[in-house]
Amino acid sequence: MATSSRRERVAVVVLGDIGRSPRMQYHALSLAEQAHLEVDIVANGGTEPHRALLNNSHIHIHLMKSVQLVGLSSLSKSLALLLKALIQFFILVWYLCYKIPRPDAYIVQNPPSVPTLAAVKLASLSRKSKFIVDWHNFGYSLLALSHGRNHVIVRIYFWFERFFGKMADGSFCVTKAMQHELEQNWGIKSTVLYDQPPEFFRPTSLEEKHGLFCRLENDLRCPIGFRDCISVAGNSGNRQGETIFTERMDNVVSLKSSRPALVVSSTSWTPDEDFGMLLEAAIMYDRRVAATLKESDGIVDDQIWADLRDGERRSTYPRILFVITGKGPERERYEGKIRMLKLRRVAFRTLWLPAEDYPLLLGSANLGVCLHTSSSGLDLPMKVVDMFGCGLPVCAVSFSCIEELVKVDKNGVLFSSASELADQLMLLLKGFPDSCDHLSSLREGAMVTGSSRWSTSWQATALPLLNEVIFGIPRQQSSEAAII
Repeated sequence: MATSSRRERVAVVVLGDIGRSPRMQYHALSLAEQAHLEVDIVANGGTEPHRALLNNSHIHIHLMKSVQLVGLSSLSKSLALLLKALIQFFILVWYLCYKIPRPDAYIVQNPPSVPTLAAVKLASLSRKSKFIVDWHNFGYSLLALSHGRNHVIVRIYFWFERFFGKMADGSFCVTKAMQHELEQNWGIKSTVLYDQPPEFFRPTSLEEKHGLFCRLENDLRCPIGFRDCISVAGNSGNRQGETIFTERMDNVVSLKSSRPALVVSSTSWTPDEDFGMLLEAAIMYDRRVAATLKESDGIVDDQIWADLRDGERRSTYPRILFVITGKGPERERYEGKIRMLKLRRVAFRTLWLPAEDYPLLLGSANLGVCLHTSSSGLDLPMKVVDMFGCGLPVCAVSFSCIEELVKVDKNGVLFSSASELADQLMLLLKGFPDSCDHLSSLREGAMVTGSSRWSTSWQATALPLLNEVIFGIPRQQSSEAAII
């Protein structure tokens, strides 16, 4: 941004787990690598961020301790929320005003709004720095999922979020629909910075797939319940150098013709993602395939699994292994439901992967499923962006602005019910693995969509705003000015 020898600084603020805040990680990388800034990340710990951040000498991570008031929450939830917000406010102010060097600007993730926006605004006034908000969603709409939109706490939260949001010197948002909402109803002008995949989200090579599946083999074989079509078939006759999906013979890696279809979904296990819809769709798929083979309910699963293992029971429709990645509050509840399922050709695994393995998994999968519905109806799921970056087509829940990202029958399809999702699984996976023409067409479209990259979008969209807000360089001159 400047021509002086001193590297200016920007603080990236996340009141949450930085390892689970990919967009803010990408901001930090771009600020350090493209804008040549020193970057201080102030966030909670929990999950290790991407190795690229840890290896960058110009990115400095300051981890705050999470505030937990379990005992008080059992007595009074409202009092616990208020006390937690106050404690978080003072911790944030301490870090932002005293713990880190003075930045030229703060970039804060929203939500959460309380107490983050107030703490960052106070710090920006105290240290004469700029205040920039990156709107991922609305905090009040997330709170409304559990309290209802008319609850007094939700109304106070809405006022707080709008009041301090309007004080920002600049704003980013994630969709045109959100940009319109902010301008028309909040009085906030914002710049749309679409989520785009960084360079490490890409299709996975055969060697990389085999290496990944070797590392995950034990996890993928181990069922959530007692046993299933993957654990029983996979445990028999397994040779060294062989996984559920790949095998190495004479030092050459190939995909197994009898492999199941790999369907991946990433979830935060929160109320705005109805994972129950995926379970219902899996049950429907299982029953419909059984019906096409005219299988009686009386056939024992052991016989079917033995035939599947030995390659004797062929079908137009494959077995499906659903791999669900992510952490969140409802994971255990849904794992309990999965244990109760008795499916013949469908299995589930729930995993948490290192940041470096997650892109490899997406690039190895055959299909992605997104259950994100958006509490506000105005944000887009980054998980779909990541999938497109890996050339992975998507089945996504339909909501108001999802078509800004998912183009029906070009890079994915949309569904509104479990039955529709089951129909799409039957349609897209028919003839797997060699004769899935529709799925192959969607994969080509996903590759085209995913060719747009975060660094290019950030350079064209975010950098001019930062130049203008921090240094007063008009946006139209930004491309001619020296990079930050």
